[in-house]
Amino acid sequence: MKTSNRERLRINRKRRVKNRVQRNREKLRLTVFRSAKHIYAQIINDMDGKTLLSESTMSPAFREKLKNGGNAQAATLVGNLLGEKAVQQGIKEVYYDRNGFTYAGRVKALADGVREKGVKF
Repeated sequence: MKTSNRERLRINRKRRVKNRVQRNREKLRLTVFRSAKHIYAQIINDMDGKTLLSESTMSPAFREKLKNGGNAQAATLVGNLLGEKAVQQGIKEVYYDRNGFTYAGRVKALADGVREKGVKF
């Protein structure tokens, strides 16, 4: 499968950010992926290589409140839901891995949603 130049550039940015974040493995990593219709976020423990929490626009908790997952309002709700789960598990600080995406629009809205619930990065 051939990747577009735009996707290749995003993957290069992703590698740079991930290498920087993974140097200091004491903190957990909040990573984001967005597609045209959905947004996904998960908190990962890089020491163990395990996903601790995840939330997306496809999860049942999100679907109870909103139907459309491709806008900033949906990203904020996903951020709020993930932030609530993180606070319940005692997670207070994470690295934000935007996965090569520009920090604007839905990626920024998700970050703001997580911050609203008290998680710092």
